Amino acid sequence: MSKGAKTRLYGLRSLCRLQRIQCHMMSSCVEPEVLLEKVGRVGVITMNRPKVLNALNLTMIRHIYPQLKKWEHDSETDIIIIKGAGEKAFCAGGDIRAVTEAGKVSGSLAQDFFREEYILNNAIGTCKKPYIALIDGITMGGGVGLSVHGRFRVATEKTLFAMPETAIGLFPDVGGGYFLPRLRGKLGLFLALTGFRLKGRDVQRAGVATHFVESKKIPDLEKELVDLKSPSADDVSRVLDSYQTQSSLDSEKPFVLDQHMSDIDRLFGSSSVEGIMQNLKADGSEFAKKHAEALSKMSPTSLKITYKQLQVGASLSLQDVLVMEYRLSQACMRGCDFYEGVRAVLVDRDQNPKWNPSTLEEVSDQSVDQCFSSLGDKDLAL
Repeated sequence: MSKGAKTRLYGLRSLCRLQRIQCHMMSSCVEPEVLLEKVGRVGVITMNRPKVLNALNLTMIRHIYPQLKKWEHDSETDIIIIKGAGEKAFCAGGDIRAVTEAGKVSGSLAQDFFREEYILNNAIGTCKKPYIALIDGITMGGGVGLSVHGRFRVATEKTLFAMPETAIGLFPDVGGGYFLPRLRGKLGLFLALTGFRLKGRDVQRAGVATHFVESKKIPDLEKELVDLKSPSADDVSRVLDSYQTQSSLDSEKPFVLDQHMSDIDRLFGSSSVEGIMQNLKADGSEFAKKHAEALSKMSPTSLKITYKQLQVGASLSLQDVLVMEYRLSQACMRGCDFYEGVRAVLVDRDQNPKWNPSTLEEVSDQSVDQCFSSLGDKDLAL
């Protein structure tokens, strides 16, 4: 072999060796998207996608669900804690962009994601062990589903709660039809239609969280929960109450919507979304103007679906609500507003969706009712 050929061969071998090293380094550095660990007698779930605000995807759901069921029936596990990695988010929602791409080509993810997410939501709602969600950061959409149905939800000053789905042609799912109409007065309907954001202590004051604890105290709270010996739900409650008592941050501030609660009950007390819009426009207050403008930007179809979802869900069990919401999710996958909403808000970010139909008046009661129709053997089975 010539000297030049030997040099080239040596160079190729070196390159291959370097590539193998790089591949090994990359594979060994890839963190799991969800961490499932046992700390003493406590099962700890950590959503581990901090760079995308711990957005929930199907892979994560498929890891969390079987482990949750295993811990629920494990005599060596007393309580379950769920939290998010990083400083910013508990879980900012579902991985909607992936679902959108699948829905466009009738991919199975558009069914699988919603079905398996709702099955997980139900498992959280029926979990026999104390389930504690540390919602220390952004908690929206799918993140609400991972927390709000559990026995204990701990908000901090970093918590940012919202159900902003009507802005992307969807509806406040993951059991929103169950917990939202059970908030006081018309607060749940207001939050569902407008996507209004609640922050910090207000998340607890609204009834979405059960406790408020300052973010800096969360590690100590977690340690105390781990150190409990065979705790009952009452034991967990006492620890959380104790930490809440120690957290005085923002305690002197009134609930952000306090002065508007009677307005919300009055303005959102109409028997239709059109009636709510008329109430807001006729009222003339700054509060009413602001939210009339907010609603005018939302998908008219989503607003009407959401209104009926909460109306019907108020008298249903969580399981029946999730079956209903699975039907609604698939109706949205068949429609066009969801894809347009995701394009305008998350992809192109021009914030200028072209809804179809474009007005509330054009969305017929019949078309809304069809969204609630049974899917037969394709219905969600819980």
